[in-house]
Amino acid sequence: MTAIRYELIKTDKQTGARLGIVHTPHGSFETPTFMPVGTQATVKTMAPEDLKVMEAGIILSNTYHLWLRPGHEIIREAGGLHKFMNWDRAILTDSGGFQVFSLSEFRQIEEEGVHFRNHLNGDKLFLSPEKAIEVQNALGSDIMMSFDECPAYPATYDYMKASVERTSRWAERGLKAHARPQDQGLFGIVQGGEFEDLRKMSAQDLVSLDFPGYSIGGLSVGEPKDVMNRVIEFTTPHLPANKPRYLMGVGSPDSLIDGAIRGIDMFDCVLPTRIARNGTLMTSQGRLVVKGAKYERDFGPIDPKCDCYTCKNYSRAYVRHLIRTEETFGLRLTTYHNLYFLMNLMKQVRQAIREDRLLDFKHEFFEEYGYNKPNAKNF
Repeated sequence: MTAIRYELIKTDKQTGARLGIVHTPHGSFETPTFMPVGTQATVKTMAPEDLKVMEAGIILSNTYHLWLRPGHEIIREAGGLHKFMNWDRAILTDSGGFQVFSLSEFRQIEEEGVHFRNHLNGDKLFLSPEKAIEVQNALGSDIMMSFDECPAYPATYDYMKASVERTSRWAERGLKAHARPQDQGLFGIVQGGEFEDLRKMSAQDLVSLDFPGYSIGGLSVGEPKDVMNRVIEFTTPHLPANKPRYLMGVGSPDSLIDGAIRGIDMFDCVLPTRIARNGTLMTSQGRLVVKGAKYERDFGPIDPKCDCYTCKNYSRAYVRHLIRTEETFGLRLTTYHNLYFLMNLMKQVRQAIREDRLLDFKHEFFEEYGYNKPNAKNF
């Protein structure tokens, strides 16, 4: 028995998008799904009960940050990440690789791993495939990620080829180091930039190792959205149909729909929580920056079509006041709304797949959200 199992329920006749269920040791969740990000073992301003109201079946936490604070050994002593943060549903942890390559100004890559500096205090640290797995084994997440290199965009073909080959070797080392395959599923990460042959090579290398799931990494790092969509299109055919597919770091409404159309099952991104802290909200009519002066006397809800806690109870004027006065409750209300909006969007995507109308849904949503308007201000 594998810790992670994917069950295909239906395929959309218009697009080939997949409706499925991912089964984990801490419950099952329907896909396509968006995973709220709880970097420090908490989704900022949200209680676990809030996330359950939104029907979140899985959240993401960050290996790198939890390794530094409070330390994986403390979380192990607490009984694992689920008990530590009082979350009894599924958890996915990333490998820490993205943070190593994005947060540290100093880093030295070698075959054994990466030397870098702690972004908090400057201490020298070393992270290897084996160490990344050791930390995640201690955290006890349901889904773990292989340690990979995350090259900057754009990268040359030759550099990307060497990076993909190294990532494949690291993936094999991590798989061998994995101490809890019976209750933690380890995913491989497909890299290769925008190069089709390298994505194919990376996918084939990882599929040969028979991971219980696969993610597509190295996207949403500055490339145009048409490039991202093209990469997904030529990568997913090389991934097993009977295993989950996870697109890392993607969370704008258009990209969630476009990703689902191209066969992606799982998404995550800090976007909804990060922009919420600046008073930027996702609504059925598009982006709304509630700090704007025109909302000072607007006593209507953030989104009249939304039935989240924020929209049912508070006005734009009140939320604007809270954000402008830097009241914590304002951050909670905007974060709640944005997460609810995306969770509800994915529910609508799943229903559209059931009804074989995902492409129609995309056109309707894009029209109402404003993606089709010239110079539209989108995420």
